[in-house]
Amino acid sequence: MLSAISGFANVLTPQYLLLAAIGVTIGTAIGVLPGIGPVLTVTLLLPLTYNFDPTGALIMFAGIYYGGMDGGSTTSILLNTPGESASVATTFEGFAMAKSGRAGAALATAAVGSFVAGTLSPILLTFVAPLLARVALLFQPADYFALTVLAFVSVTALVGSSVIRGMISLFIGLFFGLIGIDILSGQVRMTFGIVELLDGIDVVVVAVGLFAVGEALYVASQLRHSKEEILSVRSSIWMNCEEWQRSWPAWLRGALIGFSLGALPAGGAEIPTFLSYTIEKRLSKHKEEWGHGAIEGVAGPEAANNAAFSGVLVPLLTLSLPTSATAAILLASFQIYNLQPGPLLFQKAPDLVWTLVASLYIGNMMLLILNLPLIRIWVKILTIPRPLLYSEILVFGTLGVYSMANSFIDVLLMYAIGVIGFFMRRFQLPVGPAILSLILLPLAEAQFRRALAISQGDLSVFVPRPLSLGLLLAALAALVLPYLPALAARLTGKQTGPRRLVFGKGDED
Repeated sequence: MLSAISGFANVLTPQYLLLAAIGVTIGTAIGVLPGIGPVLTVTLLLPLTYNFDPTGALIMFAGIYYGGMDGGSTTSILLNTPGESASVATTFEGFAMAKSGRAGAALATAAVGSFVAGTLSPILLTFVAPLLARVALLFQPADYFALTVLAFVSVTALVGSSVIRGMISLFIGLFFGLIGIDILSGQVRMTFGIVELLDGIDVVVVAVGLFAVGEALYVASQLRHSKEEILSVRSSIWMNCEEWQRSWPAWLRGALIGFSLGALPAGGAEIPTFLSYTIEKRLSKHKEEWGHGAIEGVAGPEAANNAAFSGVLVPLLTLSLPTSATAAILLASFQIYNLQPGPLLFQKAPDLVWTLVASLYIGNMMLLILNLPLIRIWVKILTIPRPLLYSEILVFGTLGVYSMANSFIDVLLMYAIGVIGFFMRRFQLPVGPAILSLILLPLAEAQFRRALAISQGDLSVFVPRPLSLGLLLAALAALVLPYLPALAARLTGKQTGPRRLVFGKGDED
């Protein structure tokens, strides 16, 4: 409790308040731009924060994440194009409300819902994370390896609509992670005789290449084929009494769903938002409005979207396990400052942890104050020409990667990986699993080898321990689960489309 109070005292200093304000402002401004979500923004800013203290950098990144998710609702409602994948569910009812002249109410319920969820979820994080950290102290190498397997499989199988494409993305990340010198044996792996690859490829180079360069190239290829209609905000940006009454239960349910699912190893924000939308549709007393602008269809997913971030921090801080692409980039930022998230982080760096948690409360209040009065200004950002916007992203990414080590080779690698990122988008491969596997590979490999060393090479070491066996069975269930609807349909003689047996469209966080 004293550490939590100390965290609030730290975050209220002028320096950290300024960084939190910068984070939520940049995040909101970037979030309203279609296709540019928190992960791209954090990736671009990561090389520029090397001289920051770790606490300040993480506070700013958390603000960017919060602001990006909140800003994504604006483009979803007014443009029918989500700023990031977690805002997809908001488009279903939000854009319909905007077309019927209720854009103000949709934006208001999204902003207030984010505030409610952003207030409740950090409270849950405050109590849940220390408990899970104590449990994590009992983990052994076999358990950690099983946990990484669960993360690989669950993020690949449950995020997106194609297991095969998710697996391809996963193995692309593993390929990048294997390049360099094996830190345990000292052997050179997959450098192809290039000396500059002996140290491996920095995760920032891969992240900027896949996200920034890949996205810019893909958008450039689509500019002539896409036209966008931006709806104006004609109505008052507030809700009437009936809309308040219909929104607040959806906010509470969305907050609980978002935090609970975000805290799972198969977390992230996409699944909670879609689940919240489905639950609100089933519980609604106004079913005739669904598809034509039901306000619960905006309130629930937006609350779940915001609460999921606090949930994602639970496995990240306690188990060193990122469950989304943005969480993976945050883990990379910890490692840049020689900090290793995990159960011991709460003992070794309590000030950093609790200052970060306290910044969620402060950033959430800043977002509410910032968004509602300035919503018409954020809408203006949507008018920035796409060629100008993405050319600036390329310049910014190039300067950021070059500034890390003043290496021209890193820049060439970034653009080569960017071409791969372009083809991943062209063939609808999700980028998230690639980044996740790249960052988790060292942990998985090290814990796998330690487990085998303890058992003297006996692969059955993962079976006797109930925890590792349970995690591996959960990974198997996550892999099989997507195929169950098609299998059940075959057994009952009903024809359904093969949702995951064929290539489908992938998503990212």
